[in-house]
Amino acid sequence: MSETQEKPVRGQLQSARQVARRAALDAQAKMREQRVEREKRLSARGVDVMVALGERDDMVRRCEQRAGEALRAMTTDEGLGLDEALQWCGEGLSRREGARLCALAEEAATGREDSGA
Repeated sequence: MSETQEKPVRGQLQSARQVARRAALDAQAKMREQRVEREKRLSARGVDVMVALGERDDMVRRCEQRAGEALRAMTTDEGLGLDEALQWCGEGLSRREGARLCALAEEAATGREDSGA
């Protein structure tokens, strides 16, 4: 082999470096794009989680409010004490939980009366 074939010419070396640099930069750009897309997906999924939890919390609040309104009606309209009203509900509802539900219904009723005035 001749010397020119054994030793890369300066222009060839520079060209090889440019090709390698371009390849590395292209790979990095692709990785950045993938990272941006992943972050968009993760952001959207995070929003989905929080929306679903907010909907769940709203539904739980409305259901608890209905339960409290029913307990309030039993105690106020029917004249039962809270303990007796809880007996009508069966086991599994503590006095503390019953009182919390009644208070929740009271707050909701007070809020409706205030906004209607």
